[in-house]
Amino acid sequence: MSFPFNVYAAAFFGALVFSAASFPFWKRCCIRTGHVDDPGHRKIHSAAIPLAGGLTVMTGFFVPLLAGVGAMLLWGETFEGSFRNPSRYGISAGVLQLAAVAAGAFGMVALGWLDDRYELRPAGKFAGQAAIALLVAWSGIRVTLFIPSEIAAYALTVLWILTITNALNFLDNMNGLCTGLGFVAAWSCAWAGAIQGQYLVVTLGFLICGALLGFFPFNFPRAQAFLGDAGSHLVGFLVAVLAILPSFYSSHTPHPLAVLSPLFILAVPLYDLVTVVIIRWRKGQPFYVGDTNHISHRLVARGMSRTKAVLVILLIHAALNAVAILGFGWL
Repeated sequence: MSFPFNVYAAAFFGALVFSAASFPFWKRCCIRTGHVDDPGHRKIHSAAIPLAGGLTVMTGFFVPLLAGVGAMLLWGETFEGSFRNPSRYGISAGVLQLAAVAAGAFGMVALGWLDDRYELRPAGKFAGQAAIALLVAWSGIRVTLFIPSEIAAYALTVLWILTITNALNFLDNMNGLCTGLGFVAAWSCAWAGAIQGQYLVVTLGFLICGALLGFFPFNFPRAQAFLGDAGSHLVGFLVAVLAILPSFYSSHTPHPLAVLSPLFILAVPLYDLVTVVIIRWRKGQPFYVGDTNHISHRLVARGMSRTKAVLVILLIHAALNAVAILGFGWL
């Protein structure tokens, strides 16, 4: 059963183009409204930087997604029969899940934007993240780990989404780092999904990749804008959901340990989150209070430039993602 390659290409390049093209607009809006990251404690920039990244990536993700859905509804019969039976590709069956992902993505951007703007209290922010994660679990996108309990599935799903979202948020501390981590992880999920014939997963993966790549040149090595919490929340949420979509695995998974693939794909942010929380716990400080003990900061403390530290982390991240694809028999 084949799926038109042009759909993947349209998703990737459409997201890239809309992301890059929308950046100047969002940058001007952020500067005009004062939605910027000012210099201060633990910050290395000397001038205010617009927090336009999240809005840019959001545009790159949503515009081609909505255009694609609209095209399927209006002109699906004209695409050489490709969508005459959408259920063949898991599209119609995933309408509720897709709607939940879209609503959750928008909710994460809104929550992050409010945090960027008003510095929400940790409890309120976590509550918002949990509500969004519950929406995703309610739609049927759940982590089960082969435990026959709906309550456990809901709890695991909320824990997974909160963990990955905040892990990526924690690592948004140097130019290009969070954006690059999200791109590599989404690319790996799309690759594994393509091998498995999970077309919806692949299309979402390429949408995320294109949206992030469109913003990346404006964020690395010199930052014209930052992702902000709006962007890091969006990246973390989308990558977390992409790794647990129910169609990501099947009974034909080529290796019994392939279920561990998401842990390898997201090993770097997970490692950073765990080590930072342990360090803060040992110091007796709340885990949500920022510091300079992240893996990126530790590499810089060892003498690396910030650019080199980011590239080293991304290289390690890519290597672990290759293990997830190659080591578990995806090829």
